[in-house]
Amino acid sequence: MRLQKYLSRAGVASRRKSEELIAGGRVRVNGEVVTKLGTTVDPDAERVEVDRRRIRLKPVLWLVLHKPPGYTCTRRDPGGRPIIYDLLPADTRHLPHVGRLDFMSEGLLLLSNEGDVVHRLLHPRTGIERVYHAKLRGPVPAELPDRLRAGVALEDGPARARRAGWITPPHTSSPTVEIVLAEGRNREIRRMLDAIGVTLRRLRRTSFGPIQLGTLAAGETRELSAKERAALRRAAGPACSTAVRE
Repeated sequence: MRLQKYLSRAGVASRRKSEELIAGGRVRVNGEVVTKLGTTVDPDAERVEVDRRRIRLKPVLWLVLHKPPGYTCTRRDPGGRPIIYDLLPADTRHLPHVGRLDFMSEGLLLLSNEGDVVHRLLHPRTGIERVYHAKLRGPVPAELPDRLRAGVALEDGPARARRAGWITPPHTSSPTVEIVLAEGRNREIRRMLDAIGVTLRRLRRTSFGPIQLGTLAAGETRELSAKERAALRRAAGPACSTAVRE
């Protein structure tokens, strides 16, 4: 396995940042500083260190969490708010989350230690689709999905939905619109709706790429199947679609 991939898989850093660690002389293999990019290591036989701290690969693990509202996607919250890691089984609390959902948003959140795949999935160039169901305070204009697809000006640049459509009618007191995004900007849907002048009651993510939330109860987790893991690797791009030691 290439050394930078080893570091990424171990959750040390992205592959690019791992290359910077290697070039900077901060990585040792069997006690020797390695600065040559592309160096290969045997994960079962060789000792890898970063800043003299040993780095070990853990078994690849992917979880889906149905995040409830009122939890923050951090390991510690200065204000003492509940964190998503309170919901995880103790032996999975080392897993980094894949992207995030804001404090009051709910739904599908992935967690994984397969760092190389995670970094590719989150790269804007990959364009992984995220599907959200937004319950609104109605009634609202029927042309709202058209507005979302056309694009909304935000302070950090225009934002637009890849697709949008009504789940329940706009003339009701609590209409619901499905919104599909291909990037993960901070509070993007909330800011889009606020800019249009629509009040959001509830926001739930129902899928991330090929992974569906399904009937998983709020606060519960499940492991991805081998088929789901393979689908994510394909979605992450050709470099991540090859077989991975597990």
